[in-house]
Amino acid sequence: MKIMAVDYGDARTGLAVCDRTEFLASPVGQIEEKSMAKVAEKIIYASREFEVGMIVIGLPRNMDGTEGARAEKTRKLGKLVELGASVPIRFWDERRSTVTAAAQLTEAGTFGKKRKQKLDAVSAAVILESFLAWRKNHPEEN
Repeated sequence: MKIMAVDYGDARTGLAVCDRTEFLASPVGQIEEKSMAKVAEKIIYASREFEVGMIVIGLPRNMDGTEGARAEKTRKLGKLVELGASVPIRFWDERRSTVTAAAQLTEAGTFGKKRKQKLDAVSAAVILESFLAWRKNHPEEN
């Protein structure tokens, strides 16, 4: 099944999608929008365009596992997306996804403006890779 991951941010929201075999997660772009309602609309639109069967939204947790104000805001976005999407929504722990994405971009030699344009989408791909690895190892829970 094709799955889309979302890395929600105040100004930019990254998107990534995997192939139908759930093997390869690829960044597919960023939504440059501050309005939560408009971000939700664009996520719903993208989910239809990419014909995904599930949306995974990165849930920002504190390093001790607790949820703060950012997680609450992300859950609100999830509810908006759920209202308009015809596919299941899952939240997935996104701790350290941006750090991992930044390291990948550094390794690839991507800096400056190009880095800023790609960071959130690559972060979404990191979230999706983590979810896919879990899903592969827990088939009974899918």
